[in-house]
Amino acid sequence: MDSDYGIVRELSDLQMLRSLYQPELPPCLQGTAVRVEFGDATTAADPCDDHTISRAFPHTYGQRLAHFLRATAKVPDAQIITEHPAIRVGVVFCGRQSPGGHNVIWGLHDALKVHNKNSALLGFLGGSEGLFARKTLEITNDVLATYKNQGGYDMLGRTKDQIRTTEQVKAAMAACTTLKLDGLVIVGGVTSNTDAAQLAETFAVEKCPTKVVGVPVTLNGDLKNQFVETNVGFDTICKVNSQLISNVCTDALSAEKYYYFIRLMGRKHSHVALECTLQSHPNMVILGEEVAASKLTLFDLTKKICDAVQARAEQDKFHGVILLPEGLIESIPEVYALLKEIHSLLKQGVSVDNISVQLSPWASALFNFLPLFIRKQLLLQPESDDSAQLSQIETEKLLAHLVETEINKRSKEGTYTGKKFNAICHFFGYQARGSLPSKFDCDYAYVLGHICYHVLAAGLNGYMATVTNLKNPVNKWRCGASPISAMMTVHRYGHGAGAVSIGKPAVHPATVDLKSKAYDLLCQNSRKFLMDDVYRNPGPLQFDGAGADSKAVTLCVEDQDYMGRIKKLQEHLDKVRTIVKPGCSQDVLKVALTAMASVTDILGVMSTPGANTQFQE
Repeated sequence: MDSDYGIVRELSDLQMLRSLYQPELPPCLQGTAVRVEFGDATTAADPCDDHTISRAFPHTYGQRLAHFLRATAKVPDAQIITEHPAIRVGVVFCGRQSPGGHNVIWGLHDALKVHNKNSALLGFLGGSEGLFARKTLEITNDVLATYKNQGGYDMLGRTKDQIRTTEQVKAAMAACTTLKLDGLVIVGGVTSNTDAAQLAETFAVEKCPTKVVGVPVTLNGDLKNQFVETNVGFDTICKVNSQLISNVCTDALSAEKYYYFIRLMGRKHSHVALECTLQSHPNMVILGEEVAASKLTLFDLTKKICDAVQARAEQDKFHGVILLPEGLIESIPEVYALLKEIHSLLKQGVSVDNISVQLSPWASALFNFLPLFIRKQLLLQPESDDSAQLSQIETEKLLAHLVETEINKRSKEGTYTGKKFNAICHFFGYQARGSLPSKFDCDYAYVLGHICYHVLAAGLNGYMATVTNLKNPVNKWRCGASPISAMMTVHRYGHGAGAVSIGKPAVHPATVDLKSKAYDLLCQNSRKFLMDDVYRNPGPLQFDGAGADSKAVTLCVEDQDYMGRIKKLQEHLDKVRTIVKPGCSQDVLKVALTAMASVTDILGVMSTPGANTQFQE
């Protein structure tokens, strides 16, 4: 019920202590003046997508980067905003709950009140459905008191969230107009921020004065690109899961007779599984991206796990822990194709009871090969993005069943002579996503909330609040805003005989980069993890003392300060302009021309349209 939103929570002693923690602000967000430097106009990562995105977003594509500056920064052309009229801002939770979401609202509220105490923040109750119905709660210090640094989305709630259809967009615009909102902040992941970009474009076309700002909040960790290093909630999810995994590892090592198959929430891609592996050191992880890249079948995966079990048995080790990402099932080629057939039949109105007889011969054979419980789960209605209901498909039980069958077969053949194989299965997801947020997520979310106000004060529409240089202390974080349309890509789908169809521009979820330093670190240690039981327990979340300031391994091993590098490049170009100008020597001019010609030739090749085109089957 709406009356349950924003009520005073009953807090434990720890929750009360956490509610008193005040996140730190970077210097660029301190004070009452907003200092913004605008960079160059943005473009798509793949030049081949430029035309498609610019046609879909003519009013919000190609906007400039925004960098927020500290008071001591000496930037001659920076815009300094000192007048802050009272404004009205709405905020809505979209997508699945993620630890730290409440701190985005807290940071936004504090920024609004610091700059003008008469500004108002309205929270939409029940996610996008509340936005359409104009159900609001005014956010005050009293409302926030028991939600600061707390998990969940229960202050405002959420529903099945999307703002996509013409009717939904019109309802959102009508709500913003009726409530006289100067800004609308959308908190969510890739789908929600794609919707935010479309909403911003529509508002610009219809001359609606409300500015739309997106915030990268998703436990999946898949809203990653050149502007976004990580997402609010990912740090917490991985730390909580890693402790649970490590506890299981210790149990396995103590009992020495169980293999634990653990599936981790995280949707299609394997970011959570990779990070948890680097934190807790289980014996094996199977990443969906590896499976897709190598086109590994169910048989291949079963053999890979069985070979590992057999190798460990030869060292008298009859236990182990195996991590699986939630989206693994869709990465297995034959299962993905089967799901496509099932979803197509469901769309045609074929009843669940009749689907098995209408499958193609090969799909029918695979379907009937699978255990009954998996068959039932594959028949579930797909999600709104046409993906399977991944949280409901027990891939861990399927692989445990197939491995047990194969190990028993090898035992009868005499090729496996170890102890009886015993599997225990777990799915970790719901246990972590309602957790108290980590110190990092508390700080990150609060800072992003403040940035949202800075974006609105600068009059920007269709931007996402961003922070880079996150692996360093808060006082070194770089705060800015990037056009959401610059984060978009266009997928191209092959249909045989050279035919290609082009999808709509969207902020697509990032896959685990198999060329990244984080993945390379996994590869370097995979053999040791498999055979040596080097289990590592990071322990429970720490809010003070040792471990409190630790950050995700996948964040720290990469060198990602994109916004900082963009500014550094601009400084170099400015220096060239200063040195090479009419009146400089012939030698200086010749060296500059030679160097610049070489650079532009290389960049021209790297930026050839289609060089990074993404094709999907």
